[in-house]
Amino acid sequence: MADTQSVATLIDSATSKIQQLQQAFAELESHRAITLNLKWKELEEHFHGLERSLKQRFNELEDQEKKYESKVSEAQEMLEKRKAAVVAKEQASLEKLQEKRDAALFAIGIVVDKYKNALTSEPAIVNIEESGGADAVVEEKPPDANSTSVDIEDVQNPSNNGDMEENPPSELTKLCKEMDSKGLHKFISDNRKNLAAIREEIPIALKAATNPAHLVLDSLEDFYPMDVTTLDGKKDANLLGHRRTCIMLLECLSQMLADPELDAVSDVISEDIKEKAKAIAEEWKPKLDDLDIDASSGNSLEAHAFLQLLASFGISSDFNQEEISKLIPSVSRRRQMADLCRSLGLSEKMPGVIEVLLNSGRHIDAVNLAYAFELTGQFSPVTLLKNYLKEARKASSPVKPGNTSPTAQNEVNERELSALKAVIKCIEDHKLEEQYPVDPLHKRVAQLEKAKADKKRVAETAKPQSKRPRANGGGYGPRVTNFPDKSFYTRAPDRYPPYMYDRPYVYPGHTDNHGSSLLASAYSLSPSHGNYFGNGYQYQAPYLH
Repeated sequence: MADTQSVATLIDSATSKIQQLQQAFAELESHRAITLNLKWKELEEHFHGLERSLKQRFNELEDQEKKYESKVSEAQEMLEKRKAAVVAKEQASLEKLQEKRDAALFAIGIVVDKYKNALTSEPAIVNIEESGGADAVVEEKPPDANSTSVDIEDVQNPSNNGDMEENPPSELTKLCKEMDSKGLHKFISDNRKNLAAIREEIPIALKAATNPAHLVLDSLEDFYPMDVTTLDGKKDANLLGHRRTCIMLLECLSQMLADPELDAVSDVISEDIKEKAKAIAEEWKPKLDDLDIDASSGNSLEAHAFLQLLASFGISSDFNQEEISKLIPSVSRRRQMADLCRSLGLSEKMPGVIEVLLNSGRHIDAVNLAYAFELTGQFSPVTLLKNYLKEARKASSPVKPGNTSPTAQNEVNERELSALKAVIKCIEDHKLEEQYPVDPLHKRVAQLEKAKADKKRVAETAKPQSKRPRANGGGYGPRVTNFPDKSFYTRAPDRYPPYMYDRPYVYPGHTDNHGSSLLASAYSLSPSHGNYFGNGYQYQAPYLH
């Protein structure tokens, strides 16, 4: 700051210096013996020009300094807010944990007091034998079983003073305790409507198993059935549901291992279990060599299961990291992908993965990854989204508009509309409205949707109307009076029955596709498995997320 003030003082004194120089010049001119070529006006203009340029540069430097100071202060405020938020969350967690601990101790104390009171309330009963008269026989009477029965609700709610009974274990706990992997799969499939609750209960139920890791490995047995080819597997709804269950069980095992109450991970995953998991991974790995990354659209169940197997059992170090990182684009739209990559130690590989996604035209996934791994400085989200729309519009612009068929033009408009919706969703998710306003994008979406509705209306108007049959069921043939029954004239089946499909996987709440084949779901499920694992495995870009 002192340097800035000194520079400003020197600039302000420039005018007085020029005046002194003018006086010296006049005195010199009065004593000159010969005519000088230089004129004072030229010198004065020269020095004034230097003065103006110095002041302008000085003002620019001051403005830059103020901007820098404001950015520094904003960054410090943001850090303070984040620090305060983290401290508040930690304090809230500690208080909540302390409340649970106090409640549990209080409940245990109530149970112990009830049991002691039941033991001491009826110490003995004296029976007087009629024949003996004076002899007394003292019999110890055990406490009544009903007086010491404990209801589990008293443990959960210390204010409840009723008798306590132990709740029976849940079906999931029974299946895990019995190490029944097939029964576990069947239970999850039969109760897929309650998948969110089941997903929360499985990590707890796994603790009841004698060997949780072995149970999860057994559940992977039919992930690649021998009688199903790769192509058929992508169409088999039951197999797809089975694979999603396998992935969920692997994730639940990781959640159980992350529980701070667990004594040691090595107690659950022994060296023998690791070797078995490694053997399964070695068996699966060749099946991924022919995996079509573009066809999977970032939603490959096979690649996700392989990576989750490595992460859950801690065997990623036994495989080549470069080969593992090449599988990331095939699961880039799975909501668990960011955490999965961190657990596999692939965070440093993310810039290369983002480059692969950009080269394949999947800019939305690249933006979500850049935010998930804090790479927005290297990959500007706004620039990526603008390039994505630019490429979409370029692909949507026919070379010769006059030769474009209506069907082709509709497909072109649909691609651009999907791209616009995906970009708008990404901007809203990451709060980029200030850097990338969405109003022009919304207007373009409205134009395309209006054009789509107008074309549909024109097509329906131009469609020829079929003539209605006569009321008596006759057509244009001879009049028939003796026909079997009204049910004989049933409506003909639809030529094109409605196509049932799952919603595509989109990014940790996004409901819009990123556009055309890039965001189409890799698997189409039958109606019986519609929305299967929808709550558990659907994610949107944040990250799925």
